[in-house]
Amino acid sequence: MTAMRSSTEPSYADCSAPRQRELAGAGHAHDHGDGHAHHGTHGSSAGLKGALALTALFLVAEVVGGLISNSLTLLADAGHMFTDVGALSFSLFVAWLARQPATSRNTYGYLRWEILAALLNGAVLLAVSVGIVWEAIQRLGAPEPVKTGLMFSVGVAGLLVNALAARLLHAGSGHSLNVRAAYLHVLSDLLGSAAAVAAALLIRYKGWAIADPIASIVMTVLIARSSWSLVRESVDVLLEATPSHVDLRKVHESLHAVRGVESVHDLHVWTLTSGVVAMSAHAIVPDAAEHQAALEEMTRVVGAHGIQHVTIQLEGKTLDECAPEHAHSH
Repeated sequence: MTAMRSSTEPSYADCSAPRQRELAGAGHAHDHGDGHAHHGTHGSSAGLKGALALTALFLVAEVVGGLISNSLTLLADAGHMFTDVGALSFSLFVAWLARQPATSRNTYGYLRWEILAALLNGAVLLAVSVGIVWEAIQRLGAPEPVKTGLMFSVGVAGLLVNALAARLLHAGSGHSLNVRAAYLHVLSDLLGSAAAVAAALLIRYKGWAIADPIASIVMTVLIARSSWSLVRESVDVLLEATPSHVDLRKVHESLHAVRGVESVHDLHVWTLTSGVVAMSAHAIVPDAAEHQAALEEMTRVVGAHGIQHVTIQLEGKTLDECAPEHAHSH
């Protein structure tokens, strides 16, 4: 994240060393928006804890019920729930880790772990989706007998538990990739339970044995689509791509329109973690008397674009005004 660091040596394109030292004090504008650093993490942790408790309790109930009834269907679904317990536990751990203070080595703390967790959980969901679709395709050719009464009962119970867990995570899923990944895990169970209920009714009253694999495929396709979106967004954050909701051209125009700013270059906008957008730029402001006002106004205008962490490097003159030995390029 070197783009956010303040340079220890003035990088103004000015040929006068004394002049560089004079400008150095006003050369950077930092607006780190510390209030956003742990955006929603406390509320998200509460939702994750509730969802984890519900999922773990239902997992135990499914294992006990599967052993007592000798139902392979129940035990198989319990295995799927076990992966969700693991995913929720990991998300909860990462939410705690992201709140830990920064160190001299990790100057931004551990905020990026939320993105890594989201990427991992999204990839696991995609892998599970492929496995479910493959099994469903196999069953389309040779449908297996299903105990519809047990299937319906488990489906209804899972529907209620997962609906409550999804409600706990819904609010946090809008601003945290980590919570969204956990939400998708729970949502996959919710849709799976709904598919199980629908399939059980169709099999019992219509005799459609293929309803079970077809319902699984439809549900899995919906989850895979959301999971792919989650993975793609996580990769964009890790690659420091410009956030989709930020128009880089308009940001540049807003900065250039500030009074006293001659030009803007080396403009970069990226996502530090969910809900925290950072920006760095170099701006040429020839008149030193306008530096402070320009810095304050530029910080204000980029804030209107939803950018919280701002680093602006002021330069006193254009590069071509300096001697050749001082010239450099970005």
